[in-house]
Amino acid sequence: MTDSLTLQKVEGVRPSSPTWRRFLSGWTGGKTDRALRGLLLPVLLLVLLEVAAGSGWVEARLLPPPSEIAATLWQLAQNDLWAHIGASLARVGVGFFIGAVLGVVAAVLVGLSRTFEDLIDPTFQALRNVPSLAWVPLLLLWFGIDETPKITMIALGAFFPVYLNVVCGIQNVDRKLIEVGEIHGLGKYELARRILLPASLPSVFTGLRTALGLAWMFLVAAELIAASKGLGYLLSDGRETSRPDIVIAAIFLIALLGKLSDSVLAAVEVRSLYWRDTLQTRKRRRV
Repeated sequence: MTDSLTLQKVEGVRPSSPTWRRFLSGWTGGKTDRALRGLLLPVLLLVLLEVAAGSGWVEARLLPPPSEIAATLWQLAQNDLWAHIGASLARVGVGFFIGAVLGVVAAVLVGLSRTFEDLIDPTFQALRNVPSLAWVPLLLLWFGIDETPKITMIALGAFFPVYLNVVCGIQNVDRKLIEVGEIHGLGKYELARRILLPASLPSVFTGLRTALGLAWMFLVAAELIAASKGLGYLLSDGRETSRPDIVIAAIFLIALLGKLSDSVLAAVEVRSLYWRDTLQTRKRRRV
């Protein structure tokens, strides 16, 4: 037996391991698809909730089992669920785009000019601490109850994370890169386009992903503004009709759509930052 193990080590062959160890190494060693590993915890939670509701450990009227929530989703899908999803996606998409573009523009101005930083940064730093619900009455007074206040609310939620992260990224660019650009005669516009923005791309994507998550959070507050469609409206409707299954179904859909949209943005980040040699990129290459 000893000679066999020695021969396996010399020839570079791993000794055979029990089945359960091979299975565990597949889930923790990067050999199994990452998406399947990510599904493990949600599936276990769903099974646990189903067992807890069926066994009477929790009150089904307060926390419905996943099977009941799935039935509610199916019923909603037969009616107007897709209209609610489409309305929320449109609001998040437009609001996120407006907030992200304005955030990048403002961050570039502040990052390149000390004058702009002194003028507008203190105001932005104060406004970003205002809770989302505090904007609701003001936006209602300004814009009424149509789509404008809802999109404005989401844009506000997306603006500040992008602004803060891009400013931080620009101000932390290596000074030597800026000096090289100045030596080659680059103006402020060319310096921003060819050096500052590419060098700060990791911070830009961090801000964009954070802003996208906040856009989905602000969606609920936005759709409380006299909305008749949207996932936030479903939340409010479920609360008013004492239907926790509808409330949890709406929360599940917001979480699912938020995760899918973040995964798309994360994939764009990976393709855009393929040149980085970091711990995260090495982990992705090994998986």
